[in-house]
Amino acid sequence: MSARFADAFWPPADELAEAAEQIRARLGDWPGDAAPWRLCVAVPGAPAQGDVLIVSAGDHDARARASAVSRPAAPDAVAIEFDERGAVLHAAGARYALEAAHPLADDWIAALAAFLDCGFAPVDALVLALAWRDGDEARAADAWPVDAARFPRAAGLPAAPEPAFAPCPAQLGLYPVVPDAEWVERVLDCGARTVQLRVKGAPPDALRREIARAVAAGRRYPDARVFINDHWQIAADEGAYGVHLGQEDLETADLAAIARAGLRLGLSSHGYYEMLRALHARPSYLALGPVFATATKAVAAPPQGLARIARYVRFAGTQVPLVAIGGVGLDALPAVLATGVGSVAVVSAITGASDYRAAIAALQHCFSGPFDNH
Repeated sequence: MSARFADAFWPPADELAEAAEQIRARLGDWPGDAAPWRLCVAVPGAPAQGDVLIVSAGDHDARARASAVSRPAAPDAVAIEFDERGAVLHAAGARYALEAAHPLADDWIAALAAFLDCGFAPVDALVLALAWRDGDEARAADAWPVDAARFPRAAGLPAAPEPAFAPCPAQLGLYPVVPDAEWVERVLDCGARTVQLRVKGAPPDALRREIARAVAAGRRYPDARVFINDHWQIAADEGAYGVHLGQEDLETADLAAIARAGLRLGLSSHGYYEMLRALHARPSYLALGPVFATATKAVAAPPQGLARIARYVRFAGTQVPLVAIGGVGLDALPAVLATGVGSVAVVSAITGASDYRAAIAALQHCFSGPFDNH
């Protein structure tokens, strides 16, 4: 048994550590810089940084103690309450409720330890642990959970909008994200057919003019798909093809109004829990990222890397069109496409190029086959 699993549980639990070691051995190679952690199946008297406190929802005293160390004043400890219906994770005052699709596996805590060791944040490791089946590590060459029917659902969310969002093509192709309407016109003129206008810091009148001009540019091409970042009300007023929102916008945007306006909806995600939350809204596409480190937008999530993107595709790719985004340039584009995503969004690879026309042509060349413009 490796040292990391021998010390992974409190109180020490050799059986759990051995099960975690067996599961981890089947999950493949992952970066070895996972944050230190300790799974506490009994609440210690003095929880330490990196502790993950696991308590039964029926143990009221343990729940109270676990809750006290997961408040904002103690952001380094995580508490997980579980029962046969699922689990709730508390961290730094935030609450993440997950409803299990099936009874929890007997070795779900060992699986949680293994996914934490793969470098996943506690809430994403918990999603994977709840999707785990007893003995999955012995069933197939690749033991990673990918069956969407076994994944939990994010609980406590409002109902998905009706009518559903209009669909997008499964293959959105090259997806430039550009800062103004002039750039929208440029990339459409060069043959790109999916484009996002991301305007930052413009006053209201100038913002509306930029969005109106971008939407008008898209109308000149019958197969163009012009998405507007964030500003869904103006996008609806101007008749845009679609809007793109971040996870934080799910709290404030009127998704039903967006759907009624006939706009397509793209949503960002940065891990398994955010994918569950986004998929609940039945978006037109789901963005995965950041693939690599990027300086073009402040993103709280760390770079995901190609291995994670490939796993995300196997889980979500049968449910919704996927777009990879974040730090992707020409050199990395073939490898990103090899993960199975149907589209890749790029920013500085085009807007920072010395010859944007040549850059677009080279990027387009990486996409095999004609674009599906229907």
